[in-house]
Amino acid sequence: MTVTPSPISRLLAIMESLRAPESGCPWDREQTFSSIAPYTIEEAYEVAEAIRGGNVREIRDEIGDLLFQVVFYAQIAAEAGAFTFDDVANAIADKMVRRHPHVFSDLASGSADAQTLNWERIKAYERSSQRTASDTAPSALDGVALALPGLSRAAKLQSRAARVGFDWPEASLILAKIVEETEELRAAMAAPNDQGHIAEELGDLLFACVNLVRHLKVDPEAAMRSANAKFERRFRAIEVELAKGNRRPDQATLAEMDRLWDSIKADEAARATLDKQGEK
Repeated sequence: MTVTPSPISRLLAIMESLRAPESGCPWDREQTFSSIAPYTIEEAYEVAEAIRGGNVREIRDEIGDLLFQVVFYAQIAAEAGAFTFDDVANAIADKMVRRHPHVFSDLASGSADAQTLNWERIKAYERSSQRTASDTAPSALDGVALALPGLSRAAKLQSRAARVGFDWPEASLILAKIVEETEELRAAMAAPNDQGHIAEELGDLLFACVNLVRHLKVDPEAAMRSANAKFERRFRAIEVELAKGNRRPDQATLAEMDRLWDSIKADEAARATLDKQGEK
């Protein structure tokens, strides 16, 4: 009787074959943790993009690509005698049980906010228990990965500081801070050209904007992706309009493209209003 392997067993076997010393794929055999890390980040973003698009088949496929990255790391580690895929799965299972005492023990369950707070307390305890004598002093900011995108890491750092009381009491005060940072940037731009100072002031302004985004309970990366998509959509529409006259953007004036942009923006607003009216 032939036993059909489970899907994950089949995937693990495929990965092992791809890394086989003699018969495997030369590219796969050459990879290391460091070399495939950029692909992992790229795959995670593609999952997010598929979710934004709402196509379930694409979401499934992109999650599969991301899972393959995990399998890849596990195979490299297994070859080095460090850990296996089962070790990875068991470690995350243990962590989920440990961090959800309200589900897997008799601890009472509270609100989602209370659970988030408890999650962070457990994480802080885990970090402190793993700390060695050579480590730096414990901080509320421990564990915020340096590899995170800048906007995401800014929001994460701010959230960590907020949990110990270092935060703006209300969003309106952050608007005033944004104005202040804008004026400091304006002064830096007016002074003798010092790109280092200008970059610093730009960073302060972006950091303040992320703080406002966080207070308004919006994900900064999602907000930025939405703005990028809007810009791309509108600029491509400008290109389409110009192409009707057999022209390219570099053959139009800025004033003309601005007029097209405003027209496209107005059309989008009108369609959005009609869509809302249709929903009522």
